[in-house]
Amino acid sequence: MKLIAEETLLLVIDVQEKIFSAMHEQEKTKQNICRLIEGSKILNIPVVWTEQYPTGLGPTLGEVATALNGAELLEKITFSCLGNDVVSKKIKSYNKNQTLVCGIETHVCIYQTVQDLLIKNYDVHVVTDAVMSRHKVNHNLGLKKMDALGANMTSVEMALFELQQIASGDTFKALASIIK
Repeated sequence: MKLIAEETLLLVIDVQEKIFSAMHEQEKTKQNICRLIEGSKILNIPVVWTEQYPTGLGPTLGEVATALNGAELLEKITFSCLGNDVVSKKIKSYNKNQTLVCGIETHVCIYQTVQDLLIKNYDVHVVTDAVMSRHKVNHNLGLKKMDALGANMTSVEMALFELQQIASGDTFKALASIIK
């Protein structure tokens, strides 16, 4: 389904220091997550932000946490965000039908969250260049399984410009400066 800014929520899942240090393509993934967050702010898209067991996995990466300034941090221990009542209620409270998903790891928390969002009839868009796993094989398998379940695969640039819909105006200029 076509992304519509007024119907969309961004879900940023578990981009934490200790686990992120083991990720494949760290710098590129971190930059893309930050771009997606900044673009969502420009488009007035609400953001839900989670951390998985922060006592053990540490806080969110500094750059990502800075980009998330203003978003409420929600802690969880479940792999799926919807397995946590507080996170699930927060997502539902925005009353958005479409969910953009980014974060780590593709084959665990991202996959299980996407699976649960689809069961709840959300239109899910996995931002493939803003999700990652420690090993490329797990990343690819997670993407393949989510695609087979019916999630939409997208990229940061594709999603932001699809949400923008028009190549003019101040919003477009702001988004274009993020993509460069």
